[in-house]
Amino acid sequence: MGKAAGAAAAAATSCSAGPRGLVSLLSGAVPCLACQQPPPPPPLPPPVAMSLAGALLEGPAAPPAAPCAGSDTYKGWLFKWTNYLKGYQRRWFVLSNGLLSYYRTQAEMAHTCRGTINLSTAHIDTEDSCNIVLSNGGRTYHLKAASEVERQRWVTALELAKAKAIRMRNNQSDDSGDEEPASQSDKSELHCTLKNLSSKLEDLSTCNDLIAKHGAALQRSLSELENLKLPAESGEKIKAVNERATLFRITSNAMINACRDFLELAETHSRKWQRALQYEREQRIRLEETIEQLARQHNSLERACRGAPGLASNPVSHVPKAGNVQSAKGEASDEDEETEYFDAMEDTPAFITVAADPSKHLRRTGSNLSGASEGRADDWTLEDSVFECSPQSHFDPSCRDATLKKRRRCRIPDKPNYSLNLWSIMKNCIGKELSKIPMPVNFNEPLSMLQRLTEDLEYHELLDKAVKCESSVEQMCFVAAFSVSSYSTTVHRTAKPFNPLLGETYELDRLEELGFRSLCEQVSHHPPAAAHHVYSKRGWTLWQEITIASKFRGKYLSIMPLGAIHLEFHSSGNHYVWKKVTSTVHNIIVGKLWIDQSGDIEIINYKSQDKCQLKFTPYSYFSRDIPRKVAGVVLDADGKAHYVLSGTWDEKMECSKIVHSSRSSTSSEGKLQKTVYQTLAPKVLWKKYPLPENAENMYHFSNLALTLNEQEEGTAPTDSRMRPDQRLMENGKWDDANVEKQRLEEKQRAVRRRREAEAVEALEEGKDFEGYIPLWFERKLDPMTGELICVYKGGYWEAKEKQDWSMCPDIF
Repeated sequence: MGKAAGAAAAAATSCSAGPRGLVSLLSGAVPCLACQQPPPPPPLPPPVAMSLAGALLEGPAAPPAAPCAGSDTYKGWLFKWTNYLKGYQRRWFVLSNGLLSYYRTQAEMAHTCRGTINLSTAHIDTEDSCNIVLSNGGRTYHLKAASEVERQRWVTALELAKAKAIRMRNNQSDDSGDEEPASQSDKSELHCTLKNLSSKLEDLSTCNDLIAKHGAALQRSLSELENLKLPAESGEKIKAVNERATLFRITSNAMINACRDFLELAETHSRKWQRALQYEREQRIRLEETIEQLARQHNSLERACRGAPGLASNPVSHVPKAGNVQSAKGEASDEDEETEYFDAMEDTPAFITVAADPSKHLRRTGSNLSGASEGRADDWTLEDSVFECSPQSHFDPSCRDATLKKRRRCRIPDKPNYSLNLWSIMKNCIGKELSKIPMPVNFNEPLSMLQRLTEDLEYHELLDKAVKCESSVEQMCFVAAFSVSSYSTTVHRTAKPFNPLLGETYELDRLEELGFRSLCEQVSHHPPAAAHHVYSKRGWTLWQEITIASKFRGKYLSIMPLGAIHLEFHSSGNHYVWKKVTSTVHNIIVGKLWIDQSGDIEIINYKSQDKCQLKFTPYSYFSRDIPRKVAGVVLDADGKAHYVLSGTWDEKMECSKIVHSSRSSTSSEGKLQKTVYQTLAPKVLWKKYPLPENAENMYHFSNLALTLNEQEEGTAPTDSRMRPDQRLMENGKWDDANVEKQRLEEKQRAVRRRREAEAVEALEEGKDFEGYIPLWFERKLDPMTGELICVYKGGYWEAKEKQDWSMCPDIF
């Protein structure tokens, strides 16, 4: 009997020690209570051996993994297949509660999970000695361990976690019902229930102590009974044993009754708690859906409010006394942070404009003005409206103007109604260059990036008027308005233009009609760069090389044009240089896509050293400024302000002549005070042309954009008009366009691989390899900026006149 009690005590100790003790008990190896070292176990059947291997995973024998003591969590490094370019990448995996999650580093566990797979419905497969394949519906993980031993450890842990997850799922599926969840009035009942459960648990603990105490006493009595020798003493000892056995039986019965009460109480409330938990989960899902719907409605109302007529008023109110504050502080945004807020820079001064009385400044010269422009107020000679004529007279194909030599098209086929989720594609492209992301034509518009560059010339009349200006600062106003007008076409254009193929060109010959002709060429593919040259017989030449750097940030898409724009006037020799601002596409995940422009433009006249500082204010929900606001000041070489520019980049720009300005001073707190400009009434420099009828179904194209892809005779075979996928998309055949787009891209890759092979061959032979050389442009050092830039070297228009395109590559 003593041996049996000892074995039972040992079994209880083994079971209470956790999974290790239980595995040892199942294997027939009872651990020694003194040293905790089990004797060598006999051979185990496969299921028990697998369980034992799972238990051993918790020990220190697997250094690559990091199991947590006392829990089911298993951690470690594995190699995960990403794509054909990067192959297998090292990732940190965590197995916990039936879920396998992975992170790029251990530090990411605190904030970013890259992916999770539920093992309860997953299929685990092993391809070879080190590979593991996990598949769950449409998601598959291809994993590779460092060694076969490490692979086996992970497979064992995954199988055990899967079995446990299946058991938990089956247990939860048994708890179902339609009763209402616990309401606010049930809190007291829940509190009482918890109190009763705690009380019963204390009773169980007390009974357990009593059973242990009486059991030990009974064991001693039994031992003494075995050692009795005198018959006289046996009666008293037997009586004592019976009494203690009775006490033990009573205590055991109490223990059993307490356990029964506890289980009944727990079972009674278990289903109710499960339903309450499920209800809370459903409520959370409904709340998330409601918030998402509210976000969509908010964005829709906000956009509708912006587009309402009459809301986009003059950004500068010329009130005689109060005035209006215009912030001209520079904007700097950290492009690597996922934030849509912009912190103002402190080095660019803010200014205030107030309307001046023209009658008080008729005979006042600039000699006694503090920081004012030189000259009198009555020399304010700019026309009240720059565009006296109808805007349709420039690009409307229906115009009967005698100067137009050709009737241009006024519409294109309507955009098909194809639904495609942008986020489903872009979520896997966070942090990548936009030019390296394979995108279907569903997100494009039927124009190439070269044609979008040519759209900058839509308001070329501004430059024609600037030619006639005798004053360089007045000329600067028109140049500044021209730099802003190039963004007016982007307000509704959320679609992406086609990435040009290397060597692709685009010409726009309007020399007879509008006085200029333009040529673009894609001079580099990675990074994508386009060179642009425009000659006008009305007295100006423009050229630029633009490289587009774009990053997808998750919530928005940033497009950062790199490169300078040069403009030179033939008669005066004034040479202007400026750069473009950052474009941002918002609401990638939720809501309607919309575009914003933000940043600063500094236009410099390198001949006279005049400057114009323009600030594009980013949209902010908390700002009082009107959306798409642009403000700036025109300064001469001495830093004196002559004109204030104001307006919006999607509507119009106005110019106000400064007749007086106060000097900037420092307050007692050390803060820079705003400069106050007294200005005359504003004159309209530029106003946006209205969009053609049915523009919303034609990609929101302007009158000029509708004609850019129109077929013309005599163009080069590399012209964007010849691009087949772009033409198919314009005609509404998007499926065919996607197929053709893949063919063109693969053809370009084959050419690049051949060029790389030639470079390697030349290197092995010790020869020089120049790489790709543009056909119509050449790279030279710009004397103004000191940077290398592609400039037009000539020959294109002569080749067009001769119709000799033998030097053009076959890219389509």
